Amino acid sequence: MKIAAHTLGCKLNFAETSDLLRRLAAEGNEIVSFGEVADMYVINTCTVTAVAEKKCRNAIRQAVAQNPSAEVIVIGCMAETSRDEIAAIPGVTAVYGNEKKRMLAYSWGEERTRVFFKIQDGCDYFCTYCAIPLARGRSRSASLEETLCAARRIAAEHTGGALEVVLTGVNTGTFGQGRDESLLDLLRGLDAIEGVSRYRISSIEPNLLTDEMVDFIATSRAFLPHFHIPLQAGSDHVLQLMHRRYDTAIYRQKLEYIKSRMPDACLAADVMAGFNGENEEEFVKVLQYIESLPISYLHVFTYSDRPGTAALRMGEKIPVHIRREHTARLLELSDKKHKAFIASQLGMTRPVLWESTQVSKSTIQQVNELAANDLLTRRLADSSTLYMQGWTDNYIRLCRPYDASLAGTIEQVEITEQNIVYER
Repeated sequence: MKIAAHTLGCKLNFAETSDLLRRLAAEGNEIVSFGEVADMYVINTCTVTAVAEKKCRNAIRQAVAQNPSAEVIVIGCMAETSRDEIAAIPGVTAVYGNEKKRMLAYSWGEERTRVFFKIQDGCDYFCTYCAIPLARGRSRSASLEETLCAARRIAAEHTGGALEVVLTGVNTGTFGQGRDESLLDLLRGLDAIEGVSRYRISSIEPNLLTDEMVDFIATSRAFLPHFHIPLQAGSDHVLQLMHRRYDTAIYRQKLEYIKSRMPDACLAADVMAGFNGENEEEFVKVLQYIESLPISYLHVFTYSDRPGTAALRMGEKIPVHIRREHTARLLELSDKKHKAFIASQLGMTRPVLWESTQVSKSTIQQVNELAANDLLTRRLADSSTLYMQGWTDNYIRLCRPYDASLAGTIEQVEITEQNIVYER
């Protein structure tokens, strides 16, 4: 069969889609792009926001339009929380939630240079805005030795040069919960595995990121100076309404400690705009707080009511148009922060893992024009030149003229105005 997949949402979803496609390919199926006519479409869904759910429905309809006779399989979080709604969409063949989707296939995923490696699933936190615990269940993870064995298998199977492994989960910091094991134990074990050149941690809660973890990462063989630490709100009042397990003082301490150990580290944060109680006075505090942090860029989400969450019963609702305005202002701040971070790295030499995909000059220019400014003015070669792209250890995307011999290799590269690709 020709099988195409489309993934929405978090890196955990991408890890699970990669797992699935690899198993399906091993069974003799041909994997094609989602824009092609296929015999089966698999859509891995997200339920974090109403916008994410709208994109899920659009992807389903796109698949049906491309081949009305194809099997359309919908999996993931929206499939878990809105099963009947999805099943009612014309053309949908089957709906699998987060447990039953394993009926399709299960294995560890692998790509040319990067693997998304699932180390944990579920969450016990029940933040007032979040439906993920309802969709994915309680926090759980395999044992330390089982997880290390899976990582060794990934390393042994990889034959495409240098390998970067991204550790994913819903709440990765709870790895080993309920056992005499911890995420730090896992990090130490992973660092010793031969065949893996680089590790990134996709996301970790600030209250679970310890100074001991930061110290280890700062001196480790393979863990990279790149941290994604959810903030969600830059106001203690709003954090309390969200039932988050830290305050702004703790969050600041975490970031400042990382920078004291790794001055060039890239620090990313999730921020939600327009949650209950975030009136204009609170939002001004949010902007001032984030402005004062050593953050490199933001992932900004607009709050939307999620069925089954405690936030539905809370007061102080923010009008939708104000939520969107707050989102826009946070995105502006993110761009400012990201440009400042890039500027701080100009002239430095960092290790870059080059990818095999060929990219045209026009594609790179279109990306950079989205953030046109004097710093990011491009002076690329003629329009017929093909480029390749790669990430520095501290998560800056660079490009160079395509050279197949460099695909899957790590090269020390000076960061210049000419080789930066702005898009995160």
